Amino acid sequence: MKINILHAGYCTSPEHLAIEDGRWKTIHFPAMFALLRHPKFGAMLFDTGYSYRFFDETKKFPKRLYRWMTPVHLKEEDLVVNQLAAFNLRPQDVSHVFISHFHADHTGSLCDLPKSRYVYLPHAYSHLRNLPPEEDMKHAFLRGQIPTDFDTRSQEVDMTKPVLLSEEYTPFKTGYDLLGDGSIIGVELPGHAHGQMGIFARDDDDKLFFFVADAVWLKRSIVENRPPHKMANMLFSDPAVYRETLGQLHTYYKTHPNTIVVPSHCEETISQLNHSGGK
Repeated sequence: MKINILHAGYCTSPEHLAIEDGRWKTIHFPAMFALLRHPKFGAMLFDTGYSYRFFDETKKFPKRLYRWMTPVHLKEEDLVVNQLAAFNLRPQDVSHVFISHFHADHTGSLCDLPKSRYVYLPHAYSHLRNLPPEEDMKHAFLRGQIPTDFDTRSQEVDMTKPVLLSEEYTPFKTGYDLLGDGSIIGVELPGHAHGQMGIFARDDDDKLFFFVADAVWLKRSIVENRPPHKMANMLFSDPAVYRETLGQLHTYYKTHPNTIVVPSHCEETISQLNHSGGK
């Protein structure tokens, strides 16, 4: 499998909110997505970053607050559909999208991918399905980014069939074989959002990637076992569980130094991987 780390736009926010005792300086938070090219299943994506729909959906109050709180920057060349073209791929060539969770900066281009199967943990979306529109903001959810045929193309992870993981994944003991061939292993990373899913994927050079979504915003949080500022707790589905997940990631990082751990919004990590061609 070939793996490329890309991003579709970015937002800005003070660093001290993203990591305890961070600087007051405003920094970039890229909206990472990964292109996974599988020998059997073809092109697949992990998340989709921002699209212009974000601006359409946040024109009016109260959703406009979302745009004010995290100012978004997006260029034409940043769009997923345009970045796919650089790999000689069309939107309809994307067979699967693995959705880590349903915050707006991860679902922006779902509507642009007409043939994709959407793979996610069931409870990541079930609590949003019948949410009153006035509560969308509380969950960083923009329903206008969800395709009208989403349900017919959904492929919810069957959580009744976990697989036991080898020591290569310790302390994560169970996961989900998302394609049935062992090439993509999903694990639940709770705390930040309901049903948040990370994935393990190995490339052609036998390098193991661990995409951890928003389990942390900066890789330094994992390295130093340092959570965000307490003010960020109001953004999490369960702050106590978030801290437990961070502890697991810290343990994993210390015991598996060769794995490439990729948080979805860490500019330093994404820049390094972009420079090295995603590897």
